Amino acid sequence: MTERKVLIAGNWKMHTTLAEARELAGAVVRSSTNLVGREVMIAPPFTALSAVAEVLGDSRVLLAAQNVCWAEKGAFTGEISPLMLKDLGCGMAIIGHSERRHVFGEDDALLNKRVLGAMEQNLSPVFCIGETLGQREGGQTMSVLEGQVRNGLAGVVVTDPGALVIAYEPVWAIGTGKTASVEQAQEAHAFVRTVLADLFEKNIATQIRILYGGSVNPDNVDVLMGQEDIDGALVGGAALKAESFDRIIHYR
Repeated sequence: MTERKVLIAGNWKMHTTLAEARELAGAVVRSSTNLVGREVMIAPPFTALSAVAEVLGDSRVLLAAQNVCWAEKGAFTGEISPLMLKDLGCGMAIIGHSERRHVFGEDDALLNKRVLGAMEQNLSPVFCIGETLGQREGGQTMSVLEGQVRNGLAGVVVTDPGALVIAYEPVWAIGTGKTASVEQAQEAHAFVRTVLADLFEKNIATQIRILYGGSVNPDNVDVLMGQEDIDGALVGGAALKAESFDRIIHYR
């Protein structure tokens, strides 16, 4: 591991009432007290952002949205702008999650607009990439990842490596209970870093954090986090349970 600070991120997806969100956020704050050498981020649903922001208060837990529009305001029914998210206390936004790509049909061009719009307003993207099972079995993993990175980050200028996070999530491992082997995960992360080095200055690329996502849980987090190019985790289901997320935050 280099000087990159570990980021453990919880994506709550379409879960939690306001009461549940407050309770879970409070548990995360307590788990993160006195945490050293790593950061924690949670991404509640839009409806709970304001309530969770109040719970987080002046804690060190970072607040993120699960998506973001590229525009500051306008006729974009159903979207939410980076300025609105910042007004709620968000500093980050997940962009390009496989569910946005494969369920809602968001392509690289649209995701690129979201990334650029977020960064223009100093909202840090957690930009998700990943191959399907068919693409992996067809030997296309690296070409798919390279295309998603190059197209999704087209026109992006990074001067602060902390302003951009990449999350590698093999689609076939998200919510399935399957996890890429540590060798597969490390290989993908190392490859993505070479692509970043071609897009940005090398000293910037080596400091951009790349998270692993895809059925991360208390049983596999230790070995995953032991890999050189894995700088954290984007956690789904296990982030909805205070006890399991606490264990992930405190991986060994």
